[in-house]
Amino acid sequence: MLKQTLFPILILVLLTSCSNKETAPAAAPAVVAPAAVATTVPADAGLARGEHVYKGTCVMCHGSGAGGAPLFGNKADWGPRIAQGKETLYDHALKGFTGAKGMMPPKGANAGLADDDVKAAVDYMVAQIK
Repeated sequence: MLKQTLFPILILVLLTSCSNKETAPAAAPAVVAPAAVATTVPADAGLARGEHVYKGTCVMCHGSGAGGAPLFGNKADWGPRIAQGKETLYDHALKGFTGAKGMMPPKGANAGLADDDVKAAVDYMVAQIK
């Protein structure tokens, strides 16, 4: 049975490979130009970094007011805090703070953030008020 099945297949393979019929060469692959790379740099790279940190960590509380957090972009919430000065804002954001209106966990409860990233996030949130 193996001979009856294998023999016709072998003949077919030999006949097709020995054909004098030439096949057209394959078309050359199209050359694709590389995509243009964006060369614009944000006006303030620190604010761009702050926005990234805000969206990754801070928005969880500052987007909803959870735990008494001042709402992002709300001048009434942020005004008294901004009046205390940037160093106080940085200190509370880095070390945590509990006050009459709520609490701020150290580094927004994301201990993996670098101090400079926390400060950039504070700068970004404050810049939205001015």
